[in-house]
Amino acid sequence: MQSSPEVIRALRSLADIPEVAAAVDDSREACTQLRWHQALRRRIPEAAAESRVRGAWASARLEGARTSVEIVRDLMRGARQPSPDPDPVERIVRGAMAATAETEHVRAVAVASPMQALARLHVVAAADLVPDRAQLGRPRTGDETCEEFADLGPAPAADQVPARLAGVAQILAANEAVPALVCIAIAHAEIATIRPFTHGNGLVARAFERALVQATGLDPTGVAVTEAGQGDQGPTAYIGALTAYATGGADGVRLWLEHCGTALVAAALEGHTIADAVLAGRLT
Repeated sequence: MQSSPEVIRALRSLADIPEVAAAVDDSREACTQLRWHQALRRRIPEAAAESRVRGAWASARLEGARTSVEIVRDLMRGARQPSPDPDPVERIVRGAMAATAETEHVRAVAVASPMQALARLHVVAAADLVPDRAQLGRPRTGDETCEEFADLGPAPAADQVPARLAGVAQILAANEAVPALVCIAIAHAEIATIRPFTHGNGLVARAFERALVQATGLDPTGVAVTEAGQGDQGPTAYIGALTAYATGGADGVRLWLEHCGTALVAAALEGHTIADAVLAGRLT
């Protein structure tokens, strides 16, 4: 898909806002510094695996599911067996782990075929969350609605979802003409705002961001912990920035883009922490 000139112009106008341009530069530099970390010359898989552990933990935390990163690590490596009758917290943690793991497979199609990537992420993220498995991997239809992200206002009606998702595809198609951070940040916010699925939209949006950060070359190593970056200032700041995007007009969009730049810097710094531990042989 090719993006329209109108979409490219609109995205470029956002990228030219001084605060956004500074956020783009800072996040790009942070990711570049991470890429050149000595540990990542030979041990990217080890560091990226730990990034996914911490990313899943952080994404679940942003959903209100609190557990320890050690438990998530043990579950993801198979050292701990999942409960046969999971409670709501474990269901969210499982979804976060599955979606984060799936980013390794969908990053190859995340930009060119975003709807395919979103469907695959939703199938795994919401497997324990939807009441009807027929809802997995497909956008809402008919009178289906979504109660997630209530602070952003009511979810759009299901009949509006296809056009809004097509807009996300247009935005991502512009990634070579516009700073990748701008495209990724708006794609994340749009998924949270549209809420295309009945359940699991936050898990999908954050996993989608991780895949896009890798796919666009911002952090091809997959070591930046994008989910931890989004939660670095706490769940309230994350929801507040998304709410600003959804309800605050042009200033709200600028605030969200600045938030995402700061979040990606924090994500890269968390990646540095992982790489330092790998290099020192201290990674649990």
